[in-house]
Amino acid sequence: MKSRTDYKGAISAIPTPFLNKQVDFESLKKMIEFQLKGGICGFVVNGTTAESPTLSWEEVEKIYKLVREIAGTRVPVIVGTGSNSTDDTVETTQKAEKLGADAALVVVPYYNKPPQRGLVAHFTEVATNANLPIVMYNVPGRTITGMTAETIAELTKVKNIFAIKEASGDIAFDEKLKPLVPADFVMLSGDDPTYPQFLKLGGSGVISVMSNVIPAECARWYDMAQSGKWGELEADFGRYKKFISQMYLEANPIPLKWIMYKMGLFKSPEMRLPLVALDSVHHEPLAGEMKTLGLI
Repeated sequence: MKSRTDYKGAISAIPTPFLNKQVDFESLKKMIEFQLKGGICGFVVNGTTAESPTLSWEEVEKIYKLVREIAGTRVPVIVGTGSNSTDDTVETTQKAEKLGADAALVVVPYYNKPPQRGLVAHFTEVATNANLPIVMYNVPGRTITGMTAETIAELTKVKNIFAIKEASGDIAFDEKLKPLVPADFVMLSGDDPTYPQFLKLGGSGVISVMSNVIPAECARWYDMAQSGKWGELEADFGRYKKFISQMYLEANPIPLKWIMYKMGLFKSPEMRLPLVALDSVHHEPLAGEMKTLGLI
């Protein structure tokens, strides 16, 4: 089992490359090798960025196995298992455990709009019915319902729940949360634009979209934070701010996959319906920024 320190740093929420409606495993291999070379400290398979709602479990298994084959035991491989059905989430988390995943990423149930006591019951049920370490995933922009700081603090007492991907992008909320959780609780940002601020308040790292294309930079920013080089970090990060904001011109991972295609990491920017490829109106400005940063 990985230690909590193994989850500190820049972890990539990997996209799924498609070619003619099938998973492009050749591009997947190229992407994982590129990120490991850049210093990424972990991967999330079947997260939001992977287009998880449209992946079959058979595809998730194949993707996980290739990522594990390439990464070995060097870095943790986390599998997204959450849904808006508690029973289904338990079942998928147990499947991820059998696969050999290091941890499960469990999102707040979407659409149902459960109250906070429902969230406590949901995460407790999942954590107590699997031996896999659990990373809670708070992303109210996608799930509508968000976790309160008090709910998160209560759930840190549950066995197997050791971390959170906090993707609200609300630094004031994160500042409130930090003193409420145990010192060894792993707090990972899920919001790229506020990554430096999150690190400054004592965050453990990031589960990131941007790290798929600038892995070395994301790893470097974490190292700068650990060395207290805040001015240097903010200046370096500032060079990429416009590019990072452009990654959200349309819903993630639409711009990301187009960027990876332009970088030669993916053979195609293909999405799986209902998502579609990046609108051509964004191509020229995005390519211009990529050229400025030397990415193409």
